[in-house]
Amino acid sequence: MAHQDRPFVATWKIILAFVLDLITAFSVIGYAVAVLAGQTTERGFQLNGAPALLAFGLIIAYFIIGARTGGTLWARLLGAVRRH
Repeated sequence: MAHQDRPFVATWKIILAFVLDLITAFSVIGYAVAVLAGQTTERGFQLNGAPALLAFGLIIAYFIIGARTGGTLWARLLGAVRRH
């Protein structure tokens, strides 16, 4: 497929999808790791040490896997997936 044949995706959609994905991944993955590590608090969670590194690695993995499998959650919902 030629470069000109690719559908245009608005930049604001891509940026919004990234920000929403980051917030969602941090909240869901961070909380899940905190529950497993016993680092929840009355106001949510607070990760320190190895659990924080694990959550950080899982968030990075979420974006890498999402990019390789057709888009992350919010990129798909907002139609911000660029097809190659």
